[in-house]
Amino acid sequence: MAILWLLMALLTLGFVLVPFLRRRRGGTGRVSPGHAGPADPAKYGFARQEELDVRMPGADQDLLDVLDVVRRTQDYRAAEQLLAGTGTAAEARWQRVQAFAGAASLELQQRPGGVHETPGGQWLRVWRAERAEDAGATAVYAEFLVQQAWRTSRPGTEDFPIIMKEAREACREAAQAAPGDPVPYIVELSVARGLAYPAPEFERLWLKIVDLAPHHMGAHLAALHYWCEKWHGSRERAYAFAEAAAARAPEGSLTAALPLFAVFEHLPEVNLVASFYRSEVVTKAMHGALHAVHHARPDDPMAAHVRHLLVFFLVRAERWAEAMDQLTHVDGHVGALPWTLTADPAAEFALYRAVAVAGYEAAGGSPAPLPG
Repeated sequence: MAILWLLMALLTLGFVLVPFLRRRRGGTGRVSPGHAGPADPAKYGFARQEELDVRMPGADQDLLDVLDVVRRTQDYRAAEQLLAGTGTAAEARWQRVQAFAGAASLELQQRPGGVHETPGGQWLRVWRAERAEDAGATAVYAEFLVQQAWRTSRPGTEDFPIIMKEAREACREAAQAAPGDPVPYIVELSVARGLAYPAPEFERLWLKIVDLAPHHMGAHLAALHYWCEKWHGSRERAYAFAEAAAARAPEGSLTAALPLFAVFEHLPEVNLVASFYRSEVVTKAMHGALHAVHHARPDDPMAAHVRHLLVFFLVRAERWAEAMDQLTHVDGHVGALPWTLTADPAAEFALYRAVAVAGYEAAGGSPAPLPG
């Protein structure tokens, strides 16, 4: 039950990353299990499929511990303390805001409440009521509303714009309470997508984020998704945005990997041969992502997201040793694209991993030493 409770909370990048390709879940293609052969991933110390953690892309034990405390006690104070101790410009703050909002949203989904039952997620309502001046509480509440709108209402329904407009007001309250925090503006990027902000209005919002956190990877992913939807049917604007961000990326910034996410967003709706994944556009995007993770800080929480996407592309390009290198960094956690777009993320990840092992061994590799 704990895994069920945390699943949607911690796949999070919830309503920024997962919407990529939602309109084409089948478009990622399948790797034939027959390609995997008899190779045994366990020989490399990889986790068994049933041990793979579907809750998050990489480890954040502090977040897991606090979510467990909040769930058991229905007391928001541990969440408040964790956010207060997380830097305002940190990628981790944005992810933790999403996780707390997702936890409250999932609780409400499981226990909608009634005459004799308190609705789930009540701790967030209490937090918001008792700490109205707390920017963290308001940002979490704004993200909660965004997730509720996408999860329960959907665009085109009568409630959807009402909830989104309330989320927008909460974003602006949070921004006023903490002027140096980019997270309220990043949450509003999802509102911009839901309410279909005109491009000039979106760009004004984006400039505020760039001023506060110019190389925030999570913000760039949210903005990329807006452009992909805004200019649906044309890849040029999304690619231009991703490539410009990559070109501006300083050493150590994961925004250099953004073109790979743009390529992923626009994969054709067919199973493709390896030659496509060796094409100039895909190869250039992969090299940018490989460079980014190689030079990123070891504790950058977004690195795991990039590495998981690299596994997908490297396996399809039959670049076995490089795929194995990425697997050694992320194995054990599978709460990331592209696995979360499937019904069984652990099984999908395990399939690609088995193919990588089989290809690596067919090319002469062995368990010792591993690449990297």
